[in-house]
Amino acid sequence: MLTHSEENYLKTIFHLSLETDKEISTNSIASKINSKPSSVTEMLKKMGDKSLVSYQKYKGVSLTELGQKTALKIIRKHRLWEVFLFDKLNFSWDEVHEIAEQLEHVHSDKLTQELDRFLDYPQHDPHGDPIPNRAGFIQYSEKILLSTLEVGDIARFVGVKDSSAVFLQYLDKRNITLGDLLTISFIEAFDHSMHVSINDSNHILSKQTISNIYVLKV
Repeated sequence: MLTHSEENYLKTIFHLSLETDKEISTNSIASKINSKPSSVTEMLKKMGDKSLVSYQKYKGVSLTELGQKTALKIIRKHRLWEVFLFDKLNFSWDEVHEIAEQLEHVHSDKLTQELDRFLDYPQHDPHGDPIPNRAGFIQYSEKILLSTLEVGDIARFVGVKDSSAVFLQYLDKRNITLGDLLTISFIEAFDHSMHVSINDSNHILSKQTISNIYVLKV
């Protein structure tokens, strides 16, 4: 059985690996988890001894087949718990992540499968992220950032790049939620902010905001 720290490392390495096709550096991991590179190196050595990662000094780290399989199991549990908290216990989407961080470490395959069944096998968590299935397969969609769209484009809001509570609360204040249909009416030349019609309501969204919203063109 892995420690909570080891499981968190696996998740971190997995998520970082989605951003590059290169080995993940210890500095990248240290920055992500707010730790010292020397501490990260020691942990990676221990995880290498457990065949969870492939680590070479100065070259970086990647997940082994076992490490990837384990990371996906943890992510699956995390996202299922987020759905449960959001759909069944009325937590808001900015509250579920922190609680799911604790619940994901419960080691019971039966509990995970029953939770999945109870929720009627959801495909996405409350933030729009895909949930790995029981076999560890994860289905990614062809989502793009809102910032890449042009005037006249129409798209559906399907996810967030920044899932921090402060950003989700920002969207809530503006009544912008997953599934909303967005029409781009104007883009400011000066600061690249967007004038967007969302459910017949007009919004001006900053460059930072549109760089953190994922959409699917329709």
